[in-house]
Amino acid sequence: MPSSVTALGQARSSGPRMASSACCCCPAAVQRRLPILAWLPSYSLQWLKMDFIAGLSVGLTAIPQALAYAEVAGLPPQYGLYSAFTGCFVYFFLGTSRDVTLGPTAIMSLLVSFYTFREPAYAVLLAFLSGCVQLAMGVLHLGFLLDFISCPVISGFTSAATVTIGFGQIKNLLGLQNIPRQFFLQVYHTFLRIAETRVGDAVLGLVCMLLLLVLKLMRDHMPPVHPEMPLGVRLSHGLVWSASTARNALVVSFAALVAYSFEVTGYQPFILTGETAEGLPPVRTPPFSVTTANGTISFTEMVQDMGAGLAVVPLVGLLESVAVAKAFASQNNYRVDANQELLAIGLTNVLGSFVSSYPVTGSFGRTAVNAQSGVCTPAGGLVTGVLVLLSLDYLTSLFYYIPKSALAAVIIMAVAPLFDTKIFRTLWHVKRLDLLPLCVTFLLCFWEVQYGILAGALVSLLMLLHSAARPETKVSEGPVLVLQPASGLSFPAMEALREEILSRALEVSPPRCLVLECTHVCSIDYTVVLGLGELLQDFQKQGVALAFVGLQVPVLRVLLSADLKGFQYFSTLEEAEKHLRQEPGAQPYNIREDDVLDPRVTLLKA
Repeated sequence: MPSSVTALGQARSSGPRMASSACCCCPAAVQRRLPILAWLPSYSLQWLKMDFIAGLSVGLTAIPQALAYAEVAGLPPQYGLYSAFTGCFVYFFLGTSRDVTLGPTAIMSLLVSFYTFREPAYAVLLAFLSGCVQLAMGVLHLGFLLDFISCPVISGFTSAATVTIGFGQIKNLLGLQNIPRQFFLQVYHTFLRIAETRVGDAVLGLVCMLLLLVLKLMRDHMPPVHPEMPLGVRLSHGLVWSASTARNALVVSFAALVAYSFEVTGYQPFILTGETAEGLPPVRTPPFSVTTANGTISFTEMVQDMGAGLAVVPLVGLLESVAVAKAFASQNNYRVDANQELLAIGLTNVLGSFVSSYPVTGSFGRTAVNAQSGVCTPAGGLVTGVLVLLSLDYLTSLFYYIPKSALAAVIIMAVAPLFDTKIFRTLWHVKRLDLLPLCVTFLLCFWEVQYGILAGALVSLLMLLHSAARPETKVSEGPVLVLQPASGLSFPAMEALREEILSRALEVSPPRCLVLECTHVCSIDYTVVLGLGELLQDFQKQGVALAFVGLQVPVLRVLLSADLKGFQYFSTLEEAEKHLRQEPGAQPYNIREDDVLDPRVTLLKA
């Protein structure tokens, strides 16, 4: 718990500069692959204090969340803890963001549940294979592929996942059992059996949600602390800060204590988590085959069973982790290396599979706790990792008494902020067409996650292609017609441009001269060159002229090398209009391709 906001701010402000500074004894290439070398030589006692506080705060959040997310993934509770510590140690060496924490998340747990059929062996193998895909993308610098997933698609998927996860916990909140996991069946059976609600679970779950909400509001509305305040005020502020930061651990502990009190009396009104495997996970290779009562399932069959999950899980994991890292880097004024983040999360999943972890990614909620706690370097993750390992070794017997309704409350309160209500209103005012990929993704993700993401990405791609094939053009009427493409000019757009030029200049009576203003055209291809050549011929046949203005050097070079008959280029629109109106003193530029290639040669009039 920080003694003052001033100390926290000073420590935080020095963190980014040190984390991004170069160490004189280490080559830059080595530092890019091992970012720890950039900040470790300058590590200070003040940073150690802040990192310890932040790591402890995140650990108290991570343990109850890990138990809860294992329920979302359809796995025994210990698998959530198995997944919560490897990323802490890997990111210590490879991470480029001081704030990010890797571990199980609600969205990733939902995907694991969907693609691994609630089988731990499938979940662990999926972590290994996802990590391999992510590592390959990082090594090959394929992080740019994530840029093709637009923000509306990401928001649509995240919002759909939030609804799916949140509603999926209603059954645990109300104490309902034997509810199907498929979303639409889940909704139907939950309302069908609402009369079977267990009063004890419902009351405890709602009380836990209320406590979590109150503690969160207290944290969000805490006034800043100043060193000149009385000691008692600062101590009370620190106490409230600690309680609100560790609210998940406090609420779950409170619920477990209530459940244990009833257990002692011989009456248990709650459905409990039950037995959790004790001790640290064994270190072993991921299961490349599974033996069942009906025989052995081979590696090939397991891969076929997981199907599209082998693409969806690593992709979503990368999207979530990089998005979290970039968001907090922008907020706290430092930079992250996206490809290095891919390597960090990929190696985390590969190594995690050797200790029975399921796929993990960057957690927005725990990263926010980390940042708000004043973390200065990725060393805070070491404290979190050690805390999770200690809980596995010594506290698993106590997890038996945690009511499932309390864990459901933790999950619902964790995912609720992920539903982005503002984006609908924002897109309505900014660009309504972007609501289409958002809504397509949102609706189809309730059917199949991969179909939702794929359909949303395809709709976004079609919109992008349409804008490239039908660029907007600005037309200025006057003695000479001026047409200016508002964006680039590529081969899909040539036919539309040709039709507009013909309709405005050559299919009218009498035909008109035209100036094509190309300021926004930065490159052209062979199809465009052919189209422009045909237009020049059409204008010559009609006895009128087509002139070009504002050509950038790469475009001018291509047009000159094509040796188009009748090609005329002017430096300014005024000169082009004078020439086309047959006024004296304005002549087109007569230059050779070699002149354009030579930077010493300026454009000279003939």
